[in-house]
Amino acid sequence: MTILLRDAQRPGRFGNRLMQAAVLTGPGQVRVEDVPLPQPGAGEVRVRMLGCGVCASNLGPWAGPEWMKFPTPPGDLGHEGWGVVDAVGAGVSGLAEGDEVATLFYRSYAQYDVGPAEAVLKLPASLQGSPFPGEPLACAMNIFRRAAIRPGQRVAIVGIGFLGAILTRLASLAGAEVVAISRRPFSREIAEVMGARHTVPLDDRSDSRDQTFELSSGMPFERVIEATGKQMPLDLAGDLIAERGRLVIAGYHQDGPRMVDMQQWNWRGIDVINAHERDQRIYRRGLREAIQAVEDGRILLEPLLTHAFPLERLGEALDATRDRADGFLKATVTIA
Repeated sequence: MTILLRDAQRPGRFGNRLMQAAVLTGPGQVRVEDVPLPQPGAGEVRVRMLGCGVCASNLGPWAGPEWMKFPTPPGDLGHEGWGVVDAVGAGVSGLAEGDEVATLFYRSYAQYDVGPAEAVLKLPASLQGSPFPGEPLACAMNIFRRAAIRPGQRVAIVGIGFLGAILTRLASLAGAEVVAISRRPFSREIAEVMGARHTVPLDDRSDSRDQTFELSSGMPFERVIEATGKQMPLDLAGDLIAERGRLVIAGYHQDGPRMVDMQQWNWRGIDVINAHERDQRIYRRGLREAIQAVEDGRILLEPLLTHAFPLERLGEALDATRDRADGFLKATVTIA
């Protein structure tokens, strides 16, 4: 549920400008408040946000686990933003007011967000005016780099959401034979559009394993990417990986510890790659590569961004991301 409070950008008591930002006030509850407009410090830029993607990692805080603290800071959890540079702090070069950019900021469920200039990259003219959730695109490029997929390899991708769909596309273009495994029929359809040679329902672990091996003539997979963040798909990924293969964990496992079959992993001598990055330089490199990949058509964004909501309906966007009705893949929030 989202509650809208007051008007945006009107003068405050002391003449300071205000902006609207989303604040999570409790489990499943969000309201849009007027808060002071942030000011960029030295080495920072302020961006007038045009939009922000909704990440599945938001669903943990949205559910209100014991570790979550409410209310959240204004704009918190929004980290897939794009917008227009609005103000530049001291010492910043290479960016100017009016530049349309993708950001790697973390409080972008708001009309404005501020962050380091190195967490911003300009968008080329061909991509301006269109949604561009840069952070998950950068994440996909970084995961793909660490997967080290080669032509002719058998690749299984377990979980086809936004991330899994992009990885399917990149792996297919790299010349791999991709089997996409996903729970929802719509996701499997998207995987086919992205280049998967085969798709398999992700239902029962044994059934999914048997169907996948049937498609590969019983051969295990040199690369397996787990992109769900859940226990059973991780187990399935371990079943599918070949000896000396590379198991890439792309899913964000945030709901508790995981158990793995270490005897299976040891016996096969596999490489296990936890492909999440936190180094800002690596994220920036991934974002630069993602901008190029979208511009040259290696990544197709339009079929993946299926739902858009205004900021005042952020609660609906989060619920849609959780419930994943037929036809849903990824939500974005548009910000006026």
